[in-house]
Amino acid sequence: MACGGLMSAPVCLIENDENGKLRVRKEAKDILDGINQPVVVVSVVGLYRSGKSYLMNRLAGQQSGFALGSTIESKTKGIWMWCVPHPKKEGHTLVLLDTEGLGDVKKGDEKHDTWIFCLAVLLSSTLVYNSLGVIDNTALEKLHYVTELTENIRVKAEVGQHENESADFMRVFPTFVWAVRDFTLQLIKEDKAITSDDYLEGALELKQGSSPQSEQYNLPRRCLRNFFAVRKCFVFPRPANTEDMWRMEQLTENELDSKFLEQANTFCSYIYNNSETKTVSGGRTIIGTALGNLAEVYVEAIRTGKVPCLENAVVSLAKIQNVRAVEEALQIYMTELFNLIHLPINPAKLSIIHSATEKAAIDIFITKSFNDNDQIYQKELMGKIHEEYQQMCQQNYETSRMQCEEVLRDVFDRLEKGISDGSYLKPGGSQKYTDMLRQLSEEYRARTNLQIMSEEVLSKFLKTKEDIGNMILQADESLNSAEQEKEVEKMKTEILKQQKRSLKEQNRLQEQAFKDMQRTYDENVNHIIYQIEREQDRMRRDNERVLEAKIRENKALLKLGFQWEAARMQSEIDSLKAEMVKDKSSQPSKLGRALNCIGMATTLLAPGFTPKMIGVGISMVSNFV
Repeated sequence: MACGGLMSAPVCLIENDENGKLRVRKEAKDILDGINQPVVVVSVVGLYRSGKSYLMNRLAGQQSGFALGSTIESKTKGIWMWCVPHPKKEGHTLVLLDTEGLGDVKKGDEKHDTWIFCLAVLLSSTLVYNSLGVIDNTALEKLHYVTELTENIRVKAEVGQHENESADFMRVFPTFVWAVRDFTLQLIKEDKAITSDDYLEGALELKQGSSPQSEQYNLPRRCLRNFFAVRKCFVFPRPANTEDMWRMEQLTENELDSKFLEQANTFCSYIYNNSETKTVSGGRTIIGTALGNLAEVYVEAIRTGKVPCLENAVVSLAKIQNVRAVEEALQIYMTELFNLIHLPINPAKLSIIHSATEKAAIDIFITKSFNDNDQIYQKELMGKIHEEYQQMCQQNYETSRMQCEEVLRDVFDRLEKGISDGSYLKPGGSQKYTDMLRQLSEEYRARTNLQIMSEEVLSKFLKTKEDIGNMILQADESLNSAEQEKEVEKMKTEILKQQKRSLKEQNRLQEQAFKDMQRTYDENVNHIIYQIEREQDRMRRDNERVLEAKIRENKALLKLGFQWEAARMQSEIDSLKAEMVKDKSSQPSKLGRALNCIGMATTLLAPGFTPKMIGVGISMVSNFV
């Protein structure tokens, strides 16, 4: 499913255990764990036997799948899930949730229905409410679950009223789509044609008065207006003749009512094009694996008798997702690195492979991490990757050293034998020794020219031969004292030259290490900037959507004469505008803090002389953010 594979059929996501308590089914959780794409989640709720499942099958592009049933029994139990590649959004997965029919008296547990409704609201980015007939007071009374949302769902962890609680709910609640089935009325009001959206908004108009009857009448309408910023309505005529309704799964499109088919296609097109990616508080995008964990967090709260809280869920989800993100990203890095590298290897090539595998690991981490605001887990991953890379570099050095030492022993074996048998302790022996040393050094370099430790191994070897060389010079009776001193100086000069070659070699390794650290920093910064900008853009859009809904609602209240409520709504609008200005002004500092966090991590990780240099560079970058 990570690549958008198809599920052949729906599976149960949430069911009742043997004790009648809700639980997340492992089979469905495993499927979601394999989805690393952002998910668009569409849930359908409604009274049992109202045709909910047919619409979901249409969205899946299938004739059958979710059980339709052909009797008066409710077929769907719990919440069923079907994941398919999104037909319009490349790189996204469409997750369809078909819920257990509400209001089945045989269940005898109305609280169970309430939790099913709440879970559908909490998990979806679009909530489809399916009903039969018309939208009237009876239909709205049957949607009483919406009036219980504030009792059964909390946005903030802190108990109590918040200044703009309605806006808090609006930001995180899904788009609300009312699908009215078997609709037989004409969309006409005061002799003028109206849209289905006008029909819905008209049905949600509040009634003047403060009597208990008026309050009861207004309550579900207020909840829908105050919780769901985007509302949409579709009205469907009867799909087929009564005698054919029981075999809906077998009916071809030619056998369906043409107007029903047209509206069904319009409905699917709207869902595909307008349903947003699932997010939680702060505009944080949810991928499949996070959706599965989110479902478990909410269900666990319900099982233990707690009220599901979005803020707490974000905290719990962050810990689950981020620990896993670090583990999986590190596993990707190590697996790819070990599969691609055969030691010893040229440091530049090792760096290229490290760069590619590190990028793959960071991509996985960014995809799977969640709400890592202080980059705690990203820094942890940076540290672990750095440690693995340093170990790999060290192994590379040691492997190269051992191979160079093996070549050196083989090449200089003739020199060692000559020293042992005293071949150089004769007149003219020093020249013979020097020539042999130079000849064998060139032969050694030719055989180890691609090895990174070649010069260092040779440098150490020549240093160990300094005393022997001096002894041979002193024993050479063909040289006078002045010539001996001159040869000693020449030998020291050669050793110094060799040490410089070795130092140059080590400097190249240090420069490569610096480049690796700088690239790591750049890679992490680019991901942070992208992630923060994406979240801020989604937060901005969510706030704008809520603001538009509040302004629209305020106008409706004024038109209906609800002056006091309109004044309160205006206060909420002003508060929301101020909050949006504050959020915008805090964006640069949030980005700056993130860069400083990554900068400090890079400084601590950099080897050798690089920490100070990198640290200075990062501080300069942060000051300009």
